[in-house]
Amino acid sequence: MPDQQSSNDALGFASVAEGLESSFKQAEVLLQEFTRQSQDFDWDPLKAAPVYNELFNKMLQNPQKVMQANLEFWKQGMELYQNSLHTLINGSEPQQTVSEEKTDRRFRHDDWLEQPVFNMIKQSYLLMSQYTRRLVQETEGLDEKTAARAEFLTQLYLDAMSPTNFVGTNPQVIEKIVETKGMNLVHGLKNMLDDLERGKGKLSISMTDYKAFELGKNVATTAGKVVYENRMLQLIQYAPLTEQVNRTPLLIVPPWINKYYILDLQEKNSLIRWLTAQGHSVFVISWVNPDQSYAEVGFEDYVEEGVLAAIDAIEQATGESQVNAIGYCIGGTLLATSLAYLKAQDKQPVKSATFLTTMLDFSEPGELGMFIDEEQLASLDEKMDRDGYLDGSNMAGTFNLLRANDLIWSFYINNYLLGNDPRPFDLLYWNSDSTRMPAKMHKWYLHNLYLKNNLVKPGEIKLKGIPIDLSSIDIPVLFVSTVDDHIAPWKSTWMGAQQFSGPVRFILSGSGHIAGIVNPPEAKKYGYRITASKLPKQAQAWADRTTPKEGSWWPEWEQWVAKFTADKVTARQPGDGRLAAIEDAPGRYVKTKIVNI
Repeated sequence: MPDQQSSNDALGFASVAEGLESSFKQAEVLLQEFTRQSQDFDWDPLKAAPVYNELFNKMLQNPQKVMQANLEFWKQGMELYQNSLHTLINGSEPQQTVSEEKTDRRFRHDDWLEQPVFNMIKQSYLLMSQYTRRLVQETEGLDEKTAARAEFLTQLYLDAMSPTNFVGTNPQVIEKIVETKGMNLVHGLKNMLDDLERGKGKLSISMTDYKAFELGKNVATTAGKVVYENRMLQLIQYAPLTEQVNRTPLLIVPPWINKYYILDLQEKNSLIRWLTAQGHSVFVISWVNPDQSYAEVGFEDYVEEGVLAAIDAIEQATGESQVNAIGYCIGGTLLATSLAYLKAQDKQPVKSATFLTTMLDFSEPGELGMFIDEEQLASLDEKMDRDGYLDGSNMAGTFNLLRANDLIWSFYINNYLLGNDPRPFDLLYWNSDSTRMPAKMHKWYLHNLYLKNNLVKPGEIKLKGIPIDLSSIDIPVLFVSTVDDHIAPWKSTWMGAQQFSGPVRFILSGSGHIAGIVNPPEAKKYGYRITASKLPKQAQAWADRTTPKEGSWWPEWEQWVAKFTADKVTARQPGDGRLAAIEDAPGRYVKTKIVNI
């Protein structure tokens, strides 16, 4: 007979014990770091306590509605109990008292439908979720913002309590435990500890295999040179892919809270490479990843030492005094501000401007608005004053909360409960490659734009003492927004598009903030709508009566911008002009990382 040690090894106990021993040693070190950090830990970062205090007070003022919701919940609960009991006794197919939405991907495992116990667990959770949401939504007397925050916070709680997030109530996890003899949980624990170590004591869930990517090797690969740099940016000029190029160069202004290479992930989906292949002389700003020494850098510095410095550098590189410009997300907000600042000085070095998912009117900022009020900004200001910057991981965490099931819990289940290693995905690699925002600049941005909506108030914002007015911008403008954008809702971007005095066109692409923009024609996905020569006043009415076109908006934009590109010239090589090449793209600035990925 085999000895006891051999039997344990066959069952996998020895491997489990060995894995746990290694993990406990790692956990001991991390616990010390967590204890050190917890002294300054904010235990209510979303400021949920005052929201629920007000919610519960309003509920008590109308107990009849609560009792009515409770009665309906009790009736449906009894129906579920009777159906489940009937299924267990008779062995029949489970009946559905309540079903998940078709877009809910959490319950795709067959056992959630076919096995009576798991079916009952799922339906109990869905029923409780319906009841809880109803209580919150039907509470009267809350102001609009508090009601929205209460619904959002409640949904976060319900998402966290899903039975799919727990070992004993997720059939896929139980199946994996049997299959691996528990090693999935051991490896999941190791994954969690590695993420805690990578986040320096804070859980930073890995969304992809970070070791699978290297900037300049398999992401950000379009050939080019850094031809100019200052403390704020490196300016990349891309090598031509055509023998002749448009005389008018093209400048891309990306957001400073993310890195530019979302537009140059890989050859198959690189907007930058595609633009170069259409004959554009493409320049892109690669923002510095600031540290504490940038604490006093302001928004006006991003204008003057950023956008304006890049335009001047392009003139030196090409000899052209005007550019066409593209601004992405808040890079577009910065571009519009810069155009108004230039116009106030009777300067117009930009022929046309394209704004990708850009908000200018912040009166209806969508779900992000729930995170911005005087109390929450005061807490954020205190943190930025202490550190000198806002870590990009804070912003990334906020964005992830908007789609918690997809961007948090799905990875929690995959990495920790199932014990799988995350798969390589270029977009998620970029998403995790965070940046910092200087304290002075970011405080100004949040207070003046999100909180006070000053950008659309003529003269309310002054840069270097010069009042700016978006309505003074009279160059041709095109907006590209996306129908499922949670960060820059398309109807809000539409309101911003109304601010200009020149000709404005609007493209509404399918999908969301990233996929709707990074949508190469070869993919033949999503489709888009486009306005005629004049921008209508009513956004939804326009969308309802406009027939979508198939495929990507990129060729449509190319037809529009062709009117502002002048004639062709011999292709320009980076470094051949008055600006010498400093280093190969993607340059040093983009390679500065604030987390260990």
